[in-house]
Amino acid sequence: MITGLDHIAVAVPDLEKAIKRFMEDFGLILEGTEDVTAVKTATAFFPLTSTSIELVHPLKGEGAIAAYLEKKGGGLHHLCFRSDNIDADIARLKARGYQFLSDAPTMGAHNSRVIFIHPKSCDGVLIELNQRIDAH
Repeated sequence: MITGLDHIAVAVPDLEKAIKRFMEDFGLILEGTEDVTAVKTATAFFPLTSTSIELVHPLKGEGAIAAYLEKKGGGLHHLCFRSDNIDADIARLKARGYQFLSDAPTMGAHNSRVIFIHPKSCDGVLIELNQRIDAH
């Protein structure tokens, strides 16, 4: 079952500049950065009450985020919903006709299993489902 909004991801062309802006201009505390090599993405998280803002940037100039930035520039990339049973949510949504960008969840940031729903299934919005491995 979906239990909350996990994060809002923003694609950024310059990760260090964006981190500095969120820290200095908005007064947010940087939780940390993490490279997600499986999807060629560098991430930085700023936790907020019940959610966080995730800045995403191409790792070594490669991957889907690089293509996104080349096509659209920076901006809102996706919404991520936290799940307490990602496999059940995937099965339920597939039964309702949702299309996914992969056949099964992969490992994402924060030791999470993640999967993306195709934007065509959600009125043009890319939706990620996320279940932290250490969550019960």
